[in-house]
Amino acid sequence: MASVATVGEAVARVAYASSDVILSIQPALGADSEFSKHLHTLSSKRAPGIIVKEPEVQLIRHNVDPLLSAFQPLRSGRLVSVTTSSSVLLPSIPHLYKLAQYPIVIHVALHPYGYPDYSEITAIRQCGFVFLQSETLLEGQDMALSAHALAIKSGKGVIHFFDPANSEKDNLISAEDPELLKNVLDANSARNYQSTPTGSPSLYVDEGRLPTIIENGISPTEVGQFSPAVASEATAAPQIKGKNGDESSAGSSIRESSVDSRPSISSASSINSTSMRPVNSEDIQVCLSGIWSQISIATGRTYQAFEYTGPDDADSALFIFGSTGVFVDEILDAQPSDEYAKCGIITARLYRPWIGASLIASVPQSVRRIAVLEQIRKKTVKWGPVLMDILTSLRTGPSALGAPMIVGYQLGYIEPSTASQALRGIFQNLNSPSPIQNLEVGNHHQPRRPLTEYTLEQPKTESAYMKILDQVFGERLYIANRLSATNAGISASIAAKPEFGFGSLLARIEHRKRFIGEVQEAAASREFVTDVPQKWLSKWALSAEDPKKVNGLAPEVIARLSTDGSPLASQLLQSKSLFFEESQWLIGSDAWAYDLGNSGVHHVIASGANVNMLIIDSQPWSERAAADATRRKKDIGLYAMNFGNAYVASVAVYSSYTQVLEAMIEADQFNGPSVVVAYLPYHEENDSPLTVLQETKKAVDLGYWPLYRWSPNNEENGEANFSLDSERIKKELENFLKRDNHLSQLMRRRPDFSANLSGSYGTEVREVQKRRAKDAYDRMLERLYGAPLTILFASDNGNAENLAKRLGNRGKARGLKTMVIAMDDYPLEDLPGEENVVLISSTAGQGEFPQNGRAFWDAIKDNAELDLSTTKYAVFALGDSHYWPRKEDKRFYNKPGKDLDARVAFLGGKRLIDIGLGDDQDPDSYQTGYNEWEPRLWEALNVDKVESLPEEPPPITNEEIKIQSNFLRGTIAEGLEDLSTGAIAASDQQLTKFHGTYMQDDRDLRDERKAQGLEPAYAFMIRCRLNGGVAAPSQWLQMDAISSAYGNETMKLTTRQTFQFHGVVKTKLKSAMRGINKALMTTIAACGDVNRNVMCSTLPTQSAYHRDVHQVSAKISDHLLPSTTAYHEIWLKDDDGKQIKVAGDAIVDHEPLYGPTYLPRKFKITIAIPPHNDTDVYAHDIGLIAIKGKNGRLEGFNILAGGGMGVTHNNKKTYPRTGSMFGYVPTDKAHLVCEKIMLVQRDNGDRKNRKHARLKYTIDDMGVDVFKGKVEELLGYKFEEPRPFEFQSNVDTFGWQRDEFGMNHHTFFIENGRVEDTADFPMKTGLREIAKVHKGEFRLTGNQHLCLSGVHDNDLETIKALMKQYKLDNVQFSGLRLSSSACVAFPTCGLAMAESERYLPELITKLESCLEDNGLRQDSIVMRMTGCPNGCARPWLAEVAFVGKAYGAYNMYLGGGYHGQRLNKLYRSSITEEEILEIMRGLLRRYSVEREMGERFGDWTVRAGFVKATTEGKTFHDGVAEVESDGEA
Repeated sequence: MASVATVGEAVARVAYASSDVILSIQPALGADSEFSKHLHTLSSKRAPGIIVKEPEVQLIRHNVDPLLSAFQPLRSGRLVSVTTSSSVLLPSIPHLYKLAQYPIVIHVALHPYGYPDYSEITAIRQCGFVFLQSETLLEGQDMALSAHALAIKSGKGVIHFFDPANSEKDNLISAEDPELLKNVLDANSARNYQSTPTGSPSLYVDEGRLPTIIENGISPTEVGQFSPAVASEATAAPQIKGKNGDESSAGSSIRESSVDSRPSISSASSINSTSMRPVNSEDIQVCLSGIWSQISIATGRTYQAFEYTGPDDADSALFIFGSTGVFVDEILDAQPSDEYAKCGIITARLYRPWIGASLIASVPQSVRRIAVLEQIRKKTVKWGPVLMDILTSLRTGPSALGAPMIVGYQLGYIEPSTASQALRGIFQNLNSPSPIQNLEVGNHHQPRRPLTEYTLEQPKTESAYMKILDQVFGERLYIANRLSATNAGISASIAAKPEFGFGSLLARIEHRKRFIGEVQEAAASREFVTDVPQKWLSKWALSAEDPKKVNGLAPEVIARLSTDGSPLASQLLQSKSLFFEESQWLIGSDAWAYDLGNSGVHHVIASGANVNMLIIDSQPWSERAAADATRRKKDIGLYAMNFGNAYVASVAVYSSYTQVLEAMIEADQFNGPSVVVAYLPYHEENDSPLTVLQETKKAVDLGYWPLYRWSPNNEENGEANFSLDSERIKKELENFLKRDNHLSQLMRRRPDFSANLSGSYGTEVREVQKRRAKDAYDRMLERLYGAPLTILFASDNGNAENLAKRLGNRGKARGLKTMVIAMDDYPLEDLPGEENVVLISSTAGQGEFPQNGRAFWDAIKDNAELDLSTTKYAVFALGDSHYWPRKEDKRFYNKPGKDLDARVAFLGGKRLIDIGLGDDQDPDSYQTGYNEWEPRLWEALNVDKVESLPEEPPPITNEEIKIQSNFLRGTIAEGLEDLSTGAIAASDQQLTKFHGTYMQDDRDLRDERKAQGLEPAYAFMIRCRLNGGVAAPSQWLQMDAISSAYGNETMKLTTRQTFQFHGVVKTKLKSAMRGINKALMTTIAACGDVNRNVMCSTLPTQSAYHRDVHQVSAKISDHLLPSTTAYHEIWLKDDDGKQIKVAGDAIVDHEPLYGPTYLPRKFKITIAIPPHNDTDVYAHDIGLIAIKGKNGRLEGFNILAGGGMGVTHNNKKTYPRTGSMFGYVPTDKAHLVCEKIMLVQRDNGDRKNRKHARLKYTIDDMGVDVFKGKVEELLGYKFEEPRPFEFQSNVDTFGWQRDEFGMNHHTFFIENGRVEDTADFPMKTGLREIAKVHKGEFRLTGNQHLCLSGVHDNDLETIKALMKQYKLDNVQFSGLRLSSSACVAFPTCGLAMAESERYLPELITKLESCLEDNGLRQDSIVMRMTGCPNGCARPWLAEVAFVGKAYGAYNMYLGGGYHGQRLNKLYRSSITEEEILEIMRGLLRRYSVEREMGERFGDWTVRAGFVKATTEGKTFHDGVAEVESDGEA
C-alpha cells in the first residue's frame, strides 16, 4: 500500500474518494496548495472513488469567490468537498450560512504556514457548520474520513481544519484503507442525496433548506439508529431542547446551534411532519460517536469530542487552541523538577457544536488550574472566544462548584528552542496567587518562510498590459496598487485591493496640490544657485492645471533642477514625478467582478474622480461558467456604462493591439473615471502566448468578449458614444438587430407567437436545423421506391465526404432511397429507426474523428440507451497504415471507423458486411480498399444485379477548371458580390490563387463556430509580387496601412521575399488589392500554376553588384508574367473610378507563354549571389547562381533546374529534390533560358497527378540529359561549362554593414517573418516610423528577415535613435534562433497538421539553456519547422528540421547541409515536444564535445552516424534512421 507523507496528501486522497466533486482552491492556477498536486495526480490517473466511479476535480483561484462554485453541484444532488487555505473563509461568510445546510465538507489548511491564525476559525464558528480539528498526520486522515461520513449521515456541512506545519515531522503513514472508507461512509444516505436534486434557486433567496432527521419512534441516542432525511427541506422548528430541558449544546447560543432558527419556506413532503425534525447538536455528537466507534474497531484509534493527554492525577492542564506540537514534545520530555512536569493537554477535536458536557467529562477532577492558550492574531474583543466557551461550560450551572481556575493566554509564535522557557512563564503566571489574564506568550511576528508560503504576485502572462502602459505613458504612469510598492504596515494582498488603491490615489492627488504650492513658493525664493530654475518653475506653475503644457515643461524643469545642485532643487527632485500630470491607474483582476460593492469598484466609479482602472479578466472562453447560474461574476463594463459618467473600453491585446493603445490613450484623456476591461485568458499563470492567443480569438470571434469603446462625452462632439471594434461580429450584429426588430414587431402583432419565438430563438436553432434537414429528406424519400439507405460521413479533407456522396448517387441509381449527411448534422435520436446505415469516416490526428463527426461520436460512445437491434449497418474507414510508423501507435490506423464499427455492434446493430479499410499506402490509395468493399455492400442490399446504370461524370480537375475559367476569370466577380457567405465557390478558390490570394479559415475558431451553428471564419491571404524582395519606404508604409485597415494588423515576410497579409475578409478584398496597386505593386501570379515571385540575394555589402543582379530578377519576373487582363477587370478601377466590367466570351485573352491551361504546377525561380546562399538556390525549379566578372560586376549565371520541396507524408513516390546543374549562360540570356526551361515543363509536366506535376519529377522521369537537351533545342545553343563558385552559408548576416559607396545597411532579426506590435516589442510601429524618414530601400530576405539598405551617414543617428526607441537594434539572440525559420501553419493555413510559426520560438527558448550549458549559444545551427510536408520554409535543406505530422507531433530530420546544398533525412517520426527536447539536448551535448574544427551540425550528424547523407532526391526515403513498420500492432 502506498505511503502518505503530508496531511495535505492524506486529506486530498480521502476527499477524492468520498466526493462527487472536489473544488481545489489554489492561491494561483500555477501554484499548488497543500492538496492540489495530489488531487491532480489522482484525477490525471482517473483513479476511482468510493462515492462515484470518477470524481471531478475543479481548480479554482482563491480570489474569485470560490465557494460560489459549490452551490450548483450541491443543488444538483452531488456530494461536494472543498480543499482550501484559511484565507478564503472570512470573505465567504455570506455563503457559509447557506452551505452549512448541505452535506459539504471543507478541508482547511490554516495559514500562514508555521504560525497560523486560528481567528479565521473562531470568526466563523457561528455559521452553522460542524467543526472538526486534527493535529497529526494520522488524525488528519481519520478526521477527513469522519468529516465526510458525518456530512453524508447528517446532511450538515462540516469544516475540517488543521495546521499543516504541526505534522510536518510525523512519520509516514499508510494510505487510506478503501474497505474502511466503504464501511464508514454511508452509501445509502449518499444515494438518497444524489437522487434528490433541489434545483437552482437564486443565490440571494433563502431556500429554507434544513437537514432533518426521521425519528421513527426510535431514540436518536442509540448509536447506529441515526436516520437523516438529508435531502429534505423543512420549515424551521423551535429550538430543540435536550433531555434536561436545557439547550442541546451546553453553553452554546442559538446562533451556535446546528439549527438555523430563521423562518423558512415549507416544502411539500410525503413524510409526516410529526416524525421529522431538524438535526441538532446531540444528533451530531451521536452520529460522530458512531463513526469514531467504527474507526476504533477497525484501527484501534479512539477519538472524543475533547481529547485529554496527560497523567490522570494532573493538577493543571493546558487547553490549546493553536499549534500544539511545540508544547507536546516539551511536556513529554519534561523532567520531574519542571513546573509543568505534571500537567495535561486538552484539545478540541469537535469544536462546533461545542458540547460542554463532553469537556467536563474529559478533564480529570484533580485538575485545579487550566491555562487556555489561543493562537488568535486578529483579536477584536478583550476575552478570547475559546476562553469564553470554557468559562461558560465549567463556571456556570451545577459544574461551577469546585470548578478549576481558568486563565487565558494569547499564544504567539514560539521557536522550538524557547518552548521550555515559554512553558515556565505560562505556569509561573498560572500558579501565582493572582494570575494575569490575557498574558501574551511568544513575538507576534513569524519569520518568513519563502519556500512554503505563497506570495502575491502578478501572473507573468498579465505583464503584457503593464508593458503597454509603460510604453504609452512612460514617466507619467502612476499605479497606485502596484504589487512591488512598499506600504508600511500594509500586507500586499490588502494593498492590491481597489479600496486601498483608490485611497492612495486620493492621497496622491492631495499630495500634488501641496506640491504645486511648494513649487510656487520655490519660484519666488532665492535659494537656487542660479536664477534659471526660478524661470522654469514659474512657467510650470502657471501651467500646472494644463496637462499638455505641464507634461511638455516637466522634462525641462527637471533638467534645470538637476544641474542646479542647491538643497531646494534636491528637495523638489525627490518628488520629480509630480512635475508631470500623471496618468493614474488602478490594476485589478476579474476577482473584482464577483462582488463589485465590496471590491471598491463601485466606489471608484461613483466618486466621479479622474481615476483609470485596468481590470484584467483571465477566464478562458473554454472554461466560462455559463452553465452555473450561481456564479455571479458581473460585467464590469456594462456596470460602469450604466453609471453614465465613466469612459469604458473592452480590449484584448491578443486580438487588437491597436485598439488597446487607443483605449488606454482615450481613458487617460477622459476627465473622470475610466474602466478598461482587458481580456487575457489563461488556464495557468505560466500558459504560453499561443494558448492565450487561441483562447482570445475564440472569445472575441464568438462575441463572448466584444471589443468596444464607450465615451459619454462623444455626443457633445457629434460622435457616437459607443464604438464596436469587433470587426467580425459587426455584420452579424447588424443582421441580428434587423432580425430582432422584425421579431419584436411580429410578437406585438401576434401575441400568441411571443412565447414560442422568445423561448426557442437562439437556444435550439442547431437542433431545429438538424430536424428540418432530416424531415425534408424524409419527405423527399417517401416519393421514391426501394429500400432506404442513410449514409453518414465524417470528413476533414473531403475524401470521406466525396465517397459518401458518390455512394449516395450510386445507391439512387440502383433504386435505393438514399440520404447523405454529415454525422454531426444527423439527429441521433432517429438512428434506432433507420433500416440501413452506412458510416464513412476518415482519420484525423492521433486516431481522432474529423471535425464534423466528433459530436456524433461523443454522443454515441457514452449512450447506453440506443437500441439499434433493428438497424443494419456497414462501415468504411479511410486512413494511412504508415502514418504512425511506431508499433505502439499502429492502433491509430483507421481508429474512428473501427471504433464506430465496434460501438454500433455493441448497441445491437447488425453488420451488412465487414468493415472496409481504405489505406493511403495501397496502389490506388484508399480507392483500392473501397473498390473491394462497395460491390459487397450492393450485394448485401440485393441491388448488385441492376443493369443499365448511368455513367458517372468524372470529377472536375484543376486542369478543367483552368480551361473553363476564360483565362482565370471564372465566377470570381460574382462570388465577391455574394454577401450571404464569407466564402467563394470551390472552383474560384483555385483560380484566385493566380490572382495572389488564397481563401482560408481561422482554424483556432473552427470547432467553436461549428458548435454555434456558424460557418467557418473565412478570410483571405493576400501575397504580393515583389521582384527580388526590394521595396521603397513609401511601399512599406502602404503595406503597413493595408495590414492594419484590411488584415489582422500584422504582415508576414515570406521565405520567398515578399509581403503576405492574413485575415482579409471578403468584403475588404477588393480594397486591399487596390491599395497594393496604388503602391505600384501587384499580386498577379504570386500564387498559382505560373512562375511566381523571383527571388534575389540581399547582398548589403556590394550595392552595385546587387543592383546588377536585381535587375535580372526583375527582367525574368516581368518576362514570365501572365498576360490575362482578368486581374485588372476584377480587382481594379479605371481612371474615372468606374469598375471595368468583366469581359464575356466575346473577348478572348491570349497567353503566349502559358496557354489556356498555364503550367502543370507552381514554378519558382531564385538567384543567389555567392558566397551567400540566402535564397536556397538548390530548392527551386530554377536556381541562378550569379557569377562575378573580373570588373566586379555581373557576368552571367550558372543554371540549376529541378529543385523542389513538396512531399506527402509516407508517400515514397514524393520527395524533395535539389536542382541539377545545367551549365553557364551570360547575363543577357538568363531570362530566355528561364523561359525555355518553363516551356519544356509546360509541355511535359504531369497534368493528371498534381502530386507528380512539379519540374523535379519531370526531370527525373525524362532524365537530366534528355530534359536539358530539349531546353537547348529551344534555345538553339548549348549551356557552357559551369563557372566555379563557393557558398559559405545560407543564413543572414545581422547588424550594421557598409557597402563600397560608404552607405550603411542593417539587417533586422524578424522572427519567422512576422511583423507585428506586441506589448514586449512594438516592431511594426518602429518600422513604420523608420520608413517615414528612411531615404534608401527595404530588402526582404529569403530567411524572412529585413535589411534596411542605403542609409547615409547623415541619417545614421536618426535611424539608430528610432531603432533604440523601438527595440529594433537588438540582434543579440542565440545562433540557433537567428538561423531558424518557420512557415505560417496554424491557424490560417488549411494544409497545416501542426503548429509552426507560433511554436518554433517557444521550442528554441526551451533549448537555449542547453545551448548555454554546452557553449553553443553563438553557433549557427539551421533549424526549420513547417506545419505540413509541403515545405514552404524549405525544411528539407535544414541541418535539423521538424515537419508537422499531427497536432503536437512532428517528424524530425537531420543532416542537411549548412550551405543549403544537401537534403536531410528522417531521423525520428511522430515525436512530441518532450521527445524533441530529450533528443536535441543529447545531440547538442555530443556535438559540443565531438565536433571537429569548423564542422557544422548537419555534417556532424552524418559523420556520427545518426543519419546517412542524402545524395539526391530519389534516395531521400532510403536508409532512414527509423524504419517504418508494416502491419498493425
